[in-house]
Formats: sequence, C-alpha cells, structure tokens
Amino acid sequence: MVCLQVCPVSGEMSSQVRLRLLPSARCLFDEPIQVKVAGLRSRQVVSMKARSTDEKGVVFSSSATYRADGSGEIDLKRDPSLSGSYVGVEPMGLLWSMRADTLHKYFFKNNSLNPHVVKFSVHEGEERMLAEVNNERLLIGDGVSRLPVKEGNMRGVLFTPPGEGPFPAVLDLSTFPSEKRASLLANKGFVVLAVAVYTDKPDNVKELHLDHFKEAVDFLQQHPKVGSKGVGIISRSKGADIALSLAAYVPGVEATVWINGSNANIAVPLYYRKRQILTPLLYDSSKVITTNSGAIVIKYSVKNPLAEENKGSLVPIEQAKGRFLFVASEDDLNWDSKGYMDEMVERLKRHGKDNFETVYYPRAGHLLEPPYGPFCPSALHGLLSSSVLWGGEPVAHAAAEVHMWKKIQEFLRSQLSCDATRTKAKL
Repeated sequence: MVCLQVCPVSGEMSSQVRLRLLPSARCLFDEPIQVKVAGLRSRQVVSMKARSTDEKGVVFSSSATYRADGSGEIDLKRDPSLSGSYVGVEPMGLLWSMRADTLHKYFFKNNSLNPHVVKFSVHEGEERMLAEVNNERLLIGDGVSRLPVKEGNMRGVLFTPPGEGPFPAVLDLSTFPSEKRASLLANKGFVVLAVAVYTDKPDNVKELHLDHFKEAVDFLQQHPKVGSKGVGIISRSKGADIALSLAAYVPGVEATVWINGSNANIAVPLYYRKRQILTPLLYDSSKVITTNSGAIVIKYSVKNPLAEENKGSLVPIEQAKGRFLFVASEDDLNWDSKGYMDEMVERLKRHGKDNFETVYYPRAGHLLEPPYGPFCPSALHGLLSSSVLWGGEPVAHAAAEVHMWKKIQEFLRSQLSCDATRTKAKL
C-alpha cells in the first residue's frame, strides 16, 4: 500500500489528507486498484483528478467531484462521482475517462518497457491540491522476457513468461506495431509473439502474403518453451481477417480470437504460396458520413462482402480445424462487426460446425482493448489518414473491456492445453 500526502500551499496545512492506492501504487496495466482518501472534513466536497502523458507527449486527464462521508473518507469502490468526467460509482472511472484537451486523440502506449504512469490527486476547489500519488501501471511483469525477432520475412517481438514452461503459444496480430496486449498476455503465462499486419506505410502495401504470418505460427510451434499442440491467435480490426485466413489455410491454428473484425479480406489482395487466395473488399467513399466534430463515419462505406462481385473476398472459415471466439460491439462505427459475426456463425452452422463462441457487447465501440486505458471515441484511422468515429458509450465500453479480457484468457487457456513431453522433444 502506498500513501502520499502533499502540502502545496504554504501556511495552509493539508498534511492530514491521505490518498491511498490499494493494494499498491505499482501494479500491472490490466489490474484494478482501490482509490481511497482519508483525513478530509466531514462531508467535504473535493475534486479527484487523474493525469497521464502518452508516448507522443499528449496529456490526458480526468476529474470527478466527490463528497466525503461523515468520517471524512472517500472510497471510489463505494462512493459515487457527483459530476465531472463521469457520474455514479465507477471504481476505475478516473482511468478510463481520461481525455486529451484536443479532439480525436488515442492514448498511445505501445512500448512495453515503460510503465503507464498516472498521477492521482485530491483538490479543494480547482487550485489547492490536498494530496497526490503516482500509479505505476506496468505492461511487462517481473521475469517476463522481451526479445525482438527477425527471421525470414517475419518481424515481431516475443514475450516469454518466467520459468521453463511448458506454456501455451499465442500470436498477437495487430494492425500496426503494438506490444501492449502481447506483453499483458505474457504476464498471464502465455508465450506471445506480437506481429503487425502493416510494418510499412499502408499506401506502400499493395498486397499481403499469408506466408509471412505462417512463419510466425511456425516460429511459435518450434519454440522450446511452448507446450501447446497448436497456436492461438488474438486479433482486432484488419488483423482479425488475417487471423481468419490463418485459421482457414494454415495447419496448427487451434484457437482464434476475432475482435471487431470483418468476415472478408479488407483493403489489399491476399496471397498464399505465390497465388492470390482472396480479393480485397474495398470502400465506397461516397458513403462516408462527415460529422460536426470533423471526424468521419466509415461504417456504411465498406462494400457488402456478400454481393456477388465481392464474394471472392470472403474468408472460407468453414475450412478451419480450430475453434473461434467472435467478439463484436453493437456500436462499432468502423464497420458492421456484429453483422459480420452473425454471417460467419450462420455459415459455420450451415456447414454443420459448432466450433465457435460469440460475445456481443451492446453500446461498446470498435477499439476494444485490455482494460483500464483511456476510452477513445475517435482518432486518426491508420489506413485512411482521416479522423474517424470508433463508437461506444464510455461506461459500457469500459465494462466490456474488463469482461472481454477475462473471457479471452479463459478461451485461450481452455483451447491450448500444454504437454511437457512436447517441449522436451523440441529440446
């Protein structure tokens, strides 16, 4: 437990006010904390604030008004925010409600080696600070190793838990390079290889080759600490259709987590073994909606993958041998992920398959991530070079992230059983 106090105004002592983060001010990024204040006056009204700077130097902050109880104490697990960035009882509200001062900013925290540092503080009025404490939220836990990997056509970062294993193996496919999700999964006992779909500017990428991602699957299967029979994949957005293609075409993919993706190959042709296997599903720019904030809605501009001329882009997931976990948000404004999920479920059933689970989150948006990061309603779209609305209602979206993160770990663990003899055979 860490308890810090501050007396920022000379001659006006606030040393009796204590701000505590339980069980500790140092924790993993995806772990909840309990925020408590003591030493206030009975029923005193104060502002609770949080502030953090991302890897691009953008400051994000939140503020909420609380009233102390009769003993001069506030507990964010018990007490409601009366006004501010959110209202009601939201124990982690100060974290997920942090926003930048300017519109359309995403909180960049992709480097796993540096912790996500959040300054919590208690204020009387707008100016006088009564207490403050820093929360260090680690992406990479004690003993987890991080190793950049460059083999053949494959580029990635490998995260390995401490100990000899055997461990289940997971390929984390992100649209652009990011280590956050992969490092957090490694903390849970998975060997995780983080690989990005785009390692070059998207405009320079005219085609993608599934062979490059197969190299990542093969690399994990041959790793001496991996004991699972096959490999799991976790993916979102563009990464999710590459994940579906791996599950459909590449042996050894046992479990695929698809988060707010498409059922078709998006944007560029996909090749495998020197031949084109999927045509690209494209956008109709005339159906883009411009909003007052300057951000656009692109959901309705994605062409229909079921139209006859686009069926060559549909990923043949009915060929897959492994299991799927489909996760879709109702308010995904990037595209119709719920509709794509429903089509895939219907198609699998039509082929006599029940190798899938579905999770559906009402009022959540496109950018479902590991929990307790700042909610992002809109930001620059990496493929379009325009700011887009991602969708989602903050409270529901934050709750969905907590539930999803636990569900993903349970799914991967249940599908990727480990065998110690498998690791010995590799050695």
